[in-house]
Amino acid sequence: MAKDGTNRGGRRVRAGDKPLPLADKISAGKAAKVLTAPELHPESMLEADDLDDAADLYGEDMPTPSDYLSARQRDGKPLGADDLFKETWKWLKERGCEKFVNPRLIEAYAQAFTRYIQCEEAISTYGLLGKHPTTGGAIASPFVQMSQSFQKQANLIWYEIFDIVKQNCTTAFVGNPQDDIMEALLSGRKGR
Repeated sequence: MAKDGTNRGGRRVRAGDKPLPLADKISAGKAAKVLTAPELHPESMLEADDLDDAADLYGEDMPTPSDYLSARQRDGKPLGADDLFKETWKWLKERGCEKFVNPRLIEAYAQAFTRYIQCEEAISTYGLLGKHPTTGGAIASPFVQMSQSFQKQANLIWYEIFDIVKQNCTTAFVGNPQDDIMEALLSGRKGR
């Protein structure tokens, strides 16, 4: 670092080979270290004798989804993003990666993906064309652009979640869970 506070010379940031996912290292027979809670904070190890005055705490498997994920929409139906939140959380828990992903990130993904589905349903209902408010001529439906925007947002968040899983998962998994989630959401919508 120079006196003016700028970095000069040296290795470029993010240069070089990307690290292999943990599951790939293990399957290739390479040395891999799986971090566990005591290794992360060895100084915080407690003995049973140290817990005389400890409160009785109850663990919670899944954080409760925020209320806005199941809020009633203008048409009277619930948004349904809470179901997607729970499905995604279960998928992460099966892979042992739920502690690495912030629940707010899962909420953002669930909301964006559910909004994408809402836009697709509106396109199915109202079609690809709309009526211009002043001229009355045909214009592209605004739901198409909104759908693309929500899909892009959901995919970017999903890639972030999936990358966390890929880097920390010790078990091999096949397929894309997004396909199962989309199918469950669409089939669940019909009954509402």
